[in-house]
Amino acid sequence: MTTGFYWDERCFWHAGAHYAGTMPVGGFVQPLPDGLPDSPETKRRFLNLLQVSGLAADLAMRSAPQASQKDLLRVHPASYLDAFKAMSDAGGGELGLRTPFGPGGYEIAAHSAGLAKQAIADVARGAVQNAYALSRPPGHHCTADWANGFCLLNNIAIGVEAARADGLLDRVAILDWDVHHGNGTEAIYYDRADTLTVSIHQERNYPLDTGEAAHQGGQAAPRSNVNIPLPQGAGHAHFLDAFDRIVLPRLTEFAPDMIVVACGFDAAAGDPLSHTLATADTFRQLTRRTMAAADALCDGKLALVHEGGYSEVYVPFCGHAVMEELSGSGIHVPDPLAATYAARQPGPRFDAFASAWIDDLAAQLLP
Repeated sequence: MTTGFYWDERCFWHAGAHYAGTMPVGGFVQPLPDGLPDSPETKRRFLNLLQVSGLAADLAMRSAPQASQKDLLRVHPASYLDAFKAMSDAGGGELGLRTPFGPGGYEIAAHSAGLAKQAIADVARGAVQNAYALSRPPGHHCTADWANGFCLLNNIAIGVEAARADGLLDRVAILDWDVHHGNGTEAIYYDRADTLTVSIHQERNYPLDTGEAAHQGGQAAPRSNVNIPLPQGAGHAHFLDAFDRIVLPRLTEFAPDMIVVACGFDAAAGDPLSHTLATADTFRQLTRRTMAAADALCDGKLALVHEGGYSEVYVPFCGHAVMEELSGSGIHVPDPLAATYAARQPGPRFDAFASAWIDDLAAQLLP
């Protein structure tokens, strides 16, 4: 089994503006040294751990060119791209809802989308069995014409539509386990019956006004969208329960040609932008289950594209666990926080509450 890993140093050079967390600096908001939570260090330290452990040697380590203007135009209108490019050439700025970027931000975002495009294409062609694209900036909050949540281009949609244009794919399932709702991807595909979008996320985390279970697709594509909003405090067992009871049946029903995962690690315990308690093993088990689904449904065709995850300490261990599963490598890095985060998992009272919560979601989302 060959696993592709797609990255480029230029994507780590994406820069934001003067922020403190998600707040613009000014007035009584004092600057922070790192500015935006979307730091390159979470991604760079993930890559570093793969190299230090030796697992990188078991992967097909690759880069990719920028997504072309033609690629971008399949998803984003020219008016949006023109405004983005002009602002980038002028030294940077902000688009959409407080989504900052520095000089050359347009080209870096196109490069991030290019990594996703190449990973998806190589899996679709059979050049690799599965793949991981370490894309930055992320993409799943960006709609066709609105930047949002650190996302300037919708990387996965650009990659999927490029593969479709090349005749490589038809039916695609996009599974998003970033802790924040994948509103951009949902909006792009809400009326597309050839695309199943599934988002497991913390209820009313971000964005506040999207991600409800009742939103199940437009008139042209009923039941093409699946939202699984989990309560604050949901932990390892609850993410897996939601996958087994809702995600897997919907993937099986849809029967995709390929599964693409929007892989965020911000559902993890200790992440500054969430209130859920996933662990590195949660992401390992989600990957294992998704690989099994891909084996059963689409000849193992599976690509993961990096989204959120804001703990510089913990993201590398979550990412390494995913890559261990994807590659089948015998190299294992233990999770140094496994015991700590196991002790923080909810108790029986919350388990009963969460089980009833997932029961209610399943009743809404399954036939």
